[in-house]
Amino acid sequence: MTTRHTEIYSGKAKRRVIYGVQYLFLIIVSIVCVFPFLWMLIGATNKSMDITLGKMSLGNQFFNNLKNLLEAGDLLTCLKNSAVLSVFITVLSMLICSFAGYGFVIFQSKKKEFFFSLILLSMMIPTSSLVIPMFKMFNSMHLLNTKLGVVLPALSTAFLIFFFRQNTKNFPLETIQSARIDGLGEFGIFFKIYMPMMKSTYAAAAIITFMSSWNNYMWPLISLQTKDQRTLPLLISSLGTAYTPDYGMIMVGIIITTIPSAAIFFLMQKSFVNSMMGSVK
Repeated sequence: MTTRHTEIYSGKAKRRVIYGVQYLFLIIVSIVCVFPFLWMLIGATNKSMDITLGKMSLGNQFFNNLKNLLEAGDLLTCLKNSAVLSVFITVLSMLICSFAGYGFVIFQSKKKEFFFSLILLSMMIPTSSLVIPMFKMFNSMHLLNTKLGVVLPALSTAFLIFFFRQNTKNFPLETIQSARIDGLGEFGIFFKIYMPMMKSTYAAAAIITFMSSWNNYMWPLISLQTKDQRTLPLLISSLGTAYTPDYGMIMVGIIITTIPSAAIFFLMQKSFVNSMMGSVK
């Protein structure tokens, strides 16, 4: 075997070792990430005592746990409340934040960078520090314990405005100029040209906003004060605060809570990836 052949063989052996280590690392990370979901699925089929003892095999108590969940709380009402709030927040916030992101890029103004810096600065303010002022403000407007009181604070977020602004920078400005020459108004350009061409960005924003609003806990906990207005996270939280919590029932509730956001993500994951890569079609 020549020296060149020895070097080639040695290089291939090193690459195999590197690939093996990489795959081993990815397998370990995947197991760590997937284990909580497996534990949740297994726990939903077992009794609370079996979960406490660490049983790691499927049981036959899923339907009993589901029955206990339906009896313990108004699951359907909480599911409807979560769905209504999440859909309204997702649609309205995407529309408002995309208007803002579009305006920051398309329209020229000397002070737009200053105002955009203020929006980014607001991201540094902890949400918990705003709870008391928001509570007083919404209480004075008689919006506590209403769906509108949950929707209004989530209509515009600094992150979503930033997200639309950054993606709008990849939008072909020549298209807008051509549309203006043809006599199309700004709203017509936005709804007929901008929105269809930015559908991957809207899909990614929909995933982010829906999952955030669906899992929102702090503000609904404070503002929604009656059981008929509770969302699914609030229902699951109340089940976990019992003196003797039924973990099997809680696991079933977590599965039901997880399904909608997981379904939205898997349905739109291709558009989500395209948007993260900055593609405009």
